[in-house]
Amino acid sequence: MITVLSGVWALLLGIVLIMLGNGMHFTLIGLRGAIESFSPTALAIITSGYFVGFLSGAQVTPRLIRRVGHVRVFAALGSFMSAGLIAFPLVTEPWAWTALRVLVGFCMSGVYVTAESWMNHAATNETRGKVLSAYMIAQTLGLIGAQGLLTLGDAGTSALFIGASILVSISFAPILLSITPVPAVEVTRPMSLFKLFHFAPLSTVGIFLLGSVYATQSGMGPVFGSEIGLTAPQISLFIAMLFAGALLLQYPIGWLSDQMDRRMLIFGGSIVGAAACAFGWLTGGGLVALLVAAFIAGGVTTPLYALFLAYTNDSLAPEDMPAASGGLVFTFGLGAISGPLVTGWGMQVIGPYAFWLVLAATFAIIALYALYRMTQRTAPPKEDAESYLNVLPSSSPVAVEAAGAWAAENAESDDQP
Repeated sequence: MITVLSGVWALLLGIVLIMLGNGMHFTLIGLRGAIESFSPTALAIITSGYFVGFLSGAQVTPRLIRRVGHVRVFAALGSFMSAGLIAFPLVTEPWAWTALRVLVGFCMSGVYVTAESWMNHAATNETRGKVLSAYMIAQTLGLIGAQGLLTLGDAGTSALFIGASILVSISFAPILLSITPVPAVEVTRPMSLFKLFHFAPLSTVGIFLLGSVYATQSGMGPVFGSEIGLTAPQISLFIAMLFAGALLLQYPIGWLSDQMDRRMLIFGGSIVGAAACAFGWLTGGGLVALLVAAFIAGGVTTPLYALFLAYTNDSLAPEDMPAASGGLVFTFGLGAISGPLVTGWGMQVIGPYAFWLVLAATFAIIALYALYRMTQRTAPPKEDAESYLNVLPSSSPVAVEAAGAWAAENAESDDQP
C-alpha cells in the first residue's frame, strides 16, 4: 500500500485540502444564511445551485481539457472557485449566493474530473482498487476535518470564508508541482435515461432518490441545525457525523454486498436509513440522539450509492458499463438538485423537522421500490456479480468509470482458473 500511495500522495494531499475548503463552505452556507435571516426555501435554492453547477461542470470540463489541457483547466477552475468562496460575505443576498454556488459547483466538478483523470492515469490495473479506496478516504477525511475548522472562527465574519478560499488555493500547489500532464480525459457519453431505466429500473429510480438524500443531508443539514437552535460547534459535529458514518460503514456493507442479493441489502440499508431519520424526528432535538441519527443515516447513504452502481453492472455487458455509470451519475445529479428544494419547502411549511421527515420518506420509497423489484426479476447469479464499487457520491464520471473498469477486470480475473 505504501508503494501505491507513493505515486499519488501529492494528489491525495491536494484532495484533502480541497475538501477541507469545500466542506467548510457547505456548512458555512447554513450558518451564515441563518445569521442573515435567509428562509429555508432560499437556502434550499442556494443549495441546489451547487448541484446545478456540479452537473454542468461534469459535462463541460472534458471538452475544456481536450482544448487547453489538464494544467490550465485545473488552475483556472481553482482560481475561480477560490474567488467564489471569498465573495460570499461580500454580497449577502440569496440571488448572489445562488449564482456563486453554481460557480463553485461547476468549478468543483471540473476539479474532480481533472484530478480523477490524473489519478486514473497514475494507477495500474493491479493498484486501481487501492488508489480508489485511498481517494475515497482522503475525500471523507477532508469533509470531516472541515467541520472541525469551522469551530475556529465566527460565521458572522468573513474569516471562515477566507480560510476556505486559502485552503482551496494552496491545495493546487502539491498537485500542479508534482503531476505530469496526461492525455486529455475521455468520458463516455452517458446512457439515455430511457435506456438506463430499461436495463436497470431499480438503480435508475433509487439513485435519483439517493441524490435527493445526499444533497439534503450535506446541504440542508446545517440549515436544520440553525433552525432548531444548535450552536455552530454542535452543527459542525452534526455534519461531521454524517460523513463519519459513511467512512466507517462503507467497508462492512461492501463486504456484505459480495455475499448476498444486493437488492436485499439495498432494501435493508434503506429501511435502516428511514428508521434513523424517524428516530431523529422523534427525539425532539436532543444532541446525542441527533448525532446517532446522523451517523446512521449518513452511514448508509454512501454505501447505497456504491450498491446501486454495482448492481447495475451485474446485469450489463462490460462494454455498456461506462455509459451506464455516466447515466447514473447524471441521474444522481438531477436528484441532488430536486432534493433540497423539496426539503426547503417542507421546512418552510411544516417546520425544521421536515428535514428528517423528507429524508425518512425518501429512504422508505427506495426500500419499497427495491422490494417491488425483487418480485419482478430474479437476482443475477453470484458468480456473475461485479465487485463492489468503492466510490463516493461526490465523485465525477471519471472515477465512477474507473471503478467500474476495475470491478469488471477484477471479476474477470476471479473467473479465470
